[in-house]
Amino acid sequence: MASQSEVGVLKKTLSHQQIITSTHQFMNFLRKNWLTLLLSVFLVSMFLFPDFRAFVQRQILMKPSLEKVEKDVTFTAEEMNIQLKGVNVPDANLADFKDKVVFLNFWGSWCPPCRAEYPSIQKLYDAKKDKVAFVLIAMQDEEEKVKKFLADNNYTTPVYFATSPLSEKMLPKVFPTTFILGKNGRILMKEDAAKDWNSESVHQFLESVNP
Repeated sequence: MASQSEVGVLKKTLSHQQIITSTHQFMNFLRKNWLTLLLSVFLVSMFLFPDFRAFVQRQILMKPSLEKVEKDVTFTAEEMNIQLKGVNVPDANLADFKDKVVFLNFWGSWCPPCRAEYPSIQKLYDAKKDKVAFVLIAMQDEEEKVKKFLADNNYTTPVYFATSPLSEKMLPKVFPTTFILGKNGRILMKEDAAKDWNSESVHQFLESVNP
């Protein structure tokens, strides 16, 4: 019959063997399921951390290229005659900016791609506001929600609501939609997806059309 000390040693040995066995089983589980675990961590992070989610959206949704409009298309004076109700700036009319290069963006605070590209628009605005007129028109949105979105993120870009009908040529089919207009309403570029608007290519393009 084993003594108490021998029983104690046996228990410790078994316990040590169980730890080793469990560790091996756990490591085998990790090796076989690492991709599933990594994907799970990624999805949980997307859900729990808004900043991480916004970063991923920016990387996935933004196009790196800058596409110019191939045809020489111009918004007429009538199409530019759009009354704008200012959210964080005074009311205006789009035609007021006809003698400037205009960054015209249609967006919504409810739109994930719009929210993802907004930080780059703010940076572009900070750099180019003295040379370029920025007109961001909130669509299908509520003024209080837009104000909250701007305040929560310390955004200062000029935001408006359009109170006049938009022409078929200007009316966005998807969000965000952005036009860069030359003087007198000429469409220099149109983008119908989220984009890194603070990229070097955008800065160079704006410099080329508005030295």
